[in-house]
Order: sequence, then C-alpha cells, then structure tokens
Amino acid sequence: MCAWSQAAAQSRTSPIATSYRATAKRIIAAALSDSSAWNSLAELADDFGHRESGSPALDSATDWVLARLRADGFDNVHSEPALVPHWIRGAESAFLVKPRAVKLHMIGLGLSVGTPAGGTTAPVVVVHSWAELSKRAPEVSGKIVLFDVPFTNYGETVQYRGAGAVQAAKLGAVAVLIRSVSSGSMQNPHTGWMGYDSTVKKIPAAALSVEDASMLARMAARGQPVVVSLNMSEQRLPDAPSRNVIAEIRGSSLPDEVVVLGGHIDSWDVGQGAMDDGGGIVAAWHALKVIKRLGLHPRRTLRLVMWTNEETDGRGAAAYRDAHRDELARHVMAMESDNGVFRPLGYRVTGGRRAVAMVRDIATLLAPIRATNVTTGDPEADVERIAELGVPAIGLEVDDTKYFWYHHSEADTMDKLDPREMAECVATMAVMSYVIADAPRALPRADAADSAAAATKTR
Repeated sequence: MCAWSQAAAQSRTSPIATSYRATAKRIIAAALSDSSAWNSLAELADDFGHRESGSPALDSATDWVLARLRADGFDNVHSEPALVPHWIRGAESAFLVKPRAVKLHMIGLGLSVGTPAGGTTAPVVVVHSWAELSKRAPEVSGKIVLFDVPFTNYGETVQYRGAGAVQAAKLGAVAVLIRSVSSGSMQNPHTGWMGYDSTVKKIPAAALSVEDASMLARMAARGQPVVVSLNMSEQRLPDAPSRNVIAEIRGSSLPDEVVVLGGHIDSWDVGQGAMDDGGGIVAAWHALKVIKRLGLHPRRTLRLVMWTNEETDGRGAAAYRDAHRDELARHVMAMESDNGVFRPLGYRVTGGRRAVAMVRDIATLLAPIRATNVTTGDPEADVERIAELGVPAIGLEVDDTKYFWYHHSEADTMDKLDPREMAECVATMAVMSYVIADAPRALPRADAADSAAAATKTR
C-alpha cells in the first residue's frame, strides 16, 4: 500500500480525524481556491523589501500588517513592544590581491564589527574544520582565516558562521571569512548571525560566495600565497524600539486557552525576506483568514503572532514570553513556519509522546495534499522560549531542497515561491491549528514518563 493510501486508511479510523474530516476538507478547499496568500506576500515583499531589525522598513511593514489585520476583522489586533539590536551594514568589499587581483563576492555577517579605517589586508590561512584550525594555530596570528567548510546540513555547518570569529581571534587572526552556509550558489554570498565573546577581541567577519571561497582554497592548496583586502564599515547603534504583531480569533467556549501560530516579521537586510520569513507570517495570517471566512468558531482562541527580531537576538520571542508569562500554562500549542513556504510535507513536534500521537492523528487529515509526515525535533527559534516552559511546539516541515540556495542572500525574492505550494502551506497550518483549537481535549503536555524516557535516552 502506498504512503498516501495508508494515510487515507488511517484517517478513516482515527477518532479526531473522523470528527474533523469534513471540516478539514472545507479548509483545504478554501485555502487552495485562490492565490490570495501569495499575492499578500508579494505586496509585503515588493512594497517594503527586506525588514532588518531597527529599520524604518520593518516599522512601516508592521504598520501595514496591523492595518490589514484590522481590516480583516480579527479580534484583539495590537502590537507589543520589544527593544531590538540595531546594526547597520555600511559599505563593504573584499578584493583578492594575490595571486591575482579580482573583486570577491562577499557580505558582512550580521552584527560584525567593521574593519579599521583603510581596511585590513593580510595573507589568508584556509582551514576546513575546527581541528585543522587548532593544528595550524601557529600560522594564524596576523592573518585572515578562511573557513572553507562545505555545506552538509544547516545545524552542522552554521557553527562556523556563529563561532568562527571568536575561535580565530583567540589565535590572533585579524579577520575571518567563511564559505557561505549554502547548499547551492550562483555567486550569491549569504549573511547571518555571528557571535562575539566579551573576553576575546572582536574582529571583522564576512562570508564569501561558495565559488570564491572554493577558488581561494584551491589556490592555497597549490601553495600559492593568498592575500585579501577587506573593507567593512559596519556599525552597531543603540537598541531600537520594535513590535510583535498580535491578532486573534477569540475562542467560543475556552477563550483563555490559546493556540499560537505565526513566524517572524523581521528579515536580514538583503533580498526581500520573502521566504525568510515573510512567507511564514503570511501563511499563518491566511490560515486564520480561511478559518474566519468559513465561519468556524473553535473552542479555544487562535492567536496569530508575528515576532520581531528573530534574526539577530530573538528579542521578540523573549518579549512575548515575558508579556504572556502568566498565561503560558494555558497555551495549548505554538506553531511556527520558518523554513520557507515550499511544498509542505507535514509537521515537526516538540513535546511528549501523547502530543506526538495526537498530531499524527490530526495530520492524516492532510492526506489530500500529502502533508501527513510527523517527526520529532527541536522547536523553531521564536517558540523555543515558551516550549522550554512546557508549551508543545509544532514546526511546519516543507521540502527545503532549495531553501539554502537563497537563505539570507539577495536571492530571497518572491519569484522563488509558487502560489500553489504557498496555498498548501496555508492549508497545512490552518487544519492543524483549527483542530487543536477546537478538539474536545487539549493537546497533552509532556508528563513524568516523557521526562524519564528523555533522561534514559541521554544517558
């Protein structure tokens, strides 16, 4: 029996699926009936562009979204304050000086310091791992370190972006370059968060395109002297005011119990922030629009949250946790979409075995669009802080084959997204959030048996 047939067979026998099959079909049909979600995202992306924390574009986009949510007739539409980092890229460039002169495709990493006036020119030491950096430690002082680490998966490869400047500076490096954290490239360098240690000198950090990093690595492997001139005028300004966006469909009989869904409204200062994470916030918004348009009134409150400042410090997520701490015990679930709105595959659950079982049951309702897969794993960044306090979390899982081709680069633009796939993401978020909000019993939290199983697994 094929996977789709198995899912369909299961949906005919599972209790929740039986109760909600007809409603789920209505939700899916309504979500797929037009391209309104894609059109709303295109308006956001085209009219406001990227939405970096602390920027006027983010503030204007927030005002626009609030106005649209009010026009849609949602309940309790408002914003909540958060103070966020404000970093400005400034002019930047990198040139290969030896063995030949050529301009490199580079981009400064988020929150990096700038170079000294006049830039930094130095020989390059190319390494491919932390172990190689340690082995070549005596060569690093006064040099630029290039981490030429091929992409395996994001979690494994991104550590060089996050910690590369600190580890290289400990050995006396004057700057650090990384091969872009990207699974595919057309000379589009990728930015992203990087960190510093207050006990270690801050050095400039930038990413090179995959092609340019590979070229420098080949030159070094041939024994050629590689010298690069790096110029960056990045600045860290005082923290700036920003806002989380909130809108609700108020619960009909259990309004104090809350089901959250959303994404983050900020982006990096490149491209349009269409997939990261404009698509996530618009898919969640339109999931609620579909539910409202169909006249559905779930028992619990459905709350849309568009978090600010996911990209640089997660201040929006922290502000939401703190502002709603007294009601987190009544948060039934938090769902986030932050991997692009490509073809949905299903869900990733953070919670106990009973929550996973219930989500698997509900997911069978997505058989018509084959988004029934349910796995377990870590929560998305914005819901992580409340998941740590016991709130079950769900991430929208999509076919991310091409996501890291465009992620955090100038290529994160609307043309990469398909209206039908985005509509399917709307359906996937709408069905799961509605059923959990309306189910006779709340999505279970982890219990003592789950804690014991987790402890045994880690030993």
